[in-house]
Amino acid sequence: MTPLSPSDKLAQRLALGIPALLLAGAYVGQYGFDLAPCQMCWWQRYPHFAAILIGLVSTVLPPRRAWIALAGLAIAVSGLIGVFHAGVEYRWWEGPGCAGTGDFTSLDFVRCDEPAWTLFGISLAGFNALLSLGGAIAIWVLLLARETRA
Repeated sequence: MTPLSPSDKLAQRLALGIPALLLAGAYVGQYGFDLAPCQMCWWQRYPHFAAILIGLVSTVLPPRRAWIALAGLAIAVSGLIGVFHAGVEYRWWEGPGCAGTGDFTSLDFVRCDEPAWTLFGISLAGFNALLSLGGAIAIWVLLLARETRA
């Protein structure tokens, strides 16, 4: 197996670290601070789970750089879902049924259109969007950096 360049190794570390840290933060918020996730919060977690699995695959199976790029894509998908979710929270557009329409009789229902927590006016979905999209771009730039040097 061809060894990875330093920029590829960093991209691989980001492909594993970014989703792991964002999921860890989500679970700390959920269980440590009682911030129950809504349905759209869960939608943002699924691509991060996939990114971790794909990132792990990149450590053992060729073509490693392709797996790393695919993990970056999964991270970007979570970021795009975060953009959509943040837009629903800020009332820029309508969300799915979990955004306060319909008859909700369940006591554990969490609305998607009300942020559970904000910092400087940015919700958790907004932070996920920023960190995920920024991380995915960083991964792809690192992977491309190797190609331009060769």
